[in-house]
Amino acid sequence: MDSAPKNSSQNTAPAAVSDALSGNQVFRLAHRLSDAVNSLRIRLARRWDFVPQTVAYQGYGSTSQVRVLGRVLLTQKPLPGSKAEHAARNGNQNVRGWRAFTGVPLQYTDVEITIGEVVTHVRADRGGLIDTEVDVQLSPGWHTAILRAEGTEPVEALIHVIAPDVKFGIVSDIDDTVMVTALPRPFLALWNTFVLSERARMATPGMAVLLDRLTVEHPDAPVIYLSTGPWNAAPTLARFLSRNMYPAGALLLTDWGLTQDRWFRSGQEHKLRNLERLAKEFPDMRWLLIGDNGQHDEAIYSRFAQENPDRVKAIAIRQLSISESVFAGGHSEDGDHTTSQVPWIYSPDGAGIAKQLGMLGVL
Repeated sequence: MDSAPKNSSQNTAPAAVSDALSGNQVFRLAHRLSDAVNSLRIRLARRWDFVPQTVAYQGYGSTSQVRVLGRVLLTQKPLPGSKAEHAARNGNQNVRGWRAFTGVPLQYTDVEITIGEVVTHVRADRGGLIDTEVDVQLSPGWHTAILRAEGTEPVEALIHVIAPDVKFGIVSDIDDTVMVTALPRPFLALWNTFVLSERARMATPGMAVLLDRLTVEHPDAPVIYLSTGPWNAAPTLARFLSRNMYPAGALLLTDWGLTQDRWFRSGQEHKLRNLERLAKEFPDMRWLLIGDNGQHDEAIYSRFAQENPDRVKAIAIRQLSISESVFAGGHSEDGDHTTSQVPWIYSPDGAGIAKQLGMLGVL
């Protein structure tokens, strides 16, 4: 008698488990290789007299909890008396993009954070990033957190504490929204990111005036710049925003490379996760979401608005010009938002967006 046929699922299950284990082993190997490369970079940086430095970024929070952001790196200090040192001291740097990537992250470094009389110790992550919440009682307005990693000078991070009665906030993309970058086209993106000097970067027409008017109309509103750009570029972006008269705001960027569970970080996931975090941190806030139609902002904002219609005041999309669209590899068409509970605005510049926001009573 022939034996009964074997269950096909029993045959495929061991193979699937084996493939998964093999994939996990490869992933762990990639992490070990990445750590080994970073360790080699650290040894070389120390040999070349790089020095440890804590970099502080602007944070934000409520009157009971604040988000503190920073990074611990080995960086090359400009020579004393050099032109570079003079420019850095006076905030007149004109740095080529690639120089932002020469710093070497110091992984898992202990960092002391002092806010008033509250002292907290955290560890930087595998990319040297500090992104932590500190429970502290603060009055609304601007405060200072002092960050000090082992072997570094203490640095100050501004913290914008938002009053409980503030009901309006602003989230803005950066690339092709407040700064012309044509990011999606790979070779042009590499040129803009690594080669172009920071003073050659162009501001998007009318957007600085728009954001300035919004902060004048809503002086207590938080401004958040949410981008898929790397943390390496944070100092350059902060100088760009200041130089072009954009209002001060926290930068929420990402760290390129391996994560705990994926080969490459998802820019869309990064943006959506931070929007959801803001909604949780400020449950009574309604956000104006500003982006462009050259990447995925429409899809991200649409999904967030569908899931949180009471958290979105309006969505403003800057339309790329024909030339920008060519550089960016195309753009989406204006979507059909007739069923949306949230107003959508489309315009090629800040002036057009401001006019439509005025019609909505936001400006």
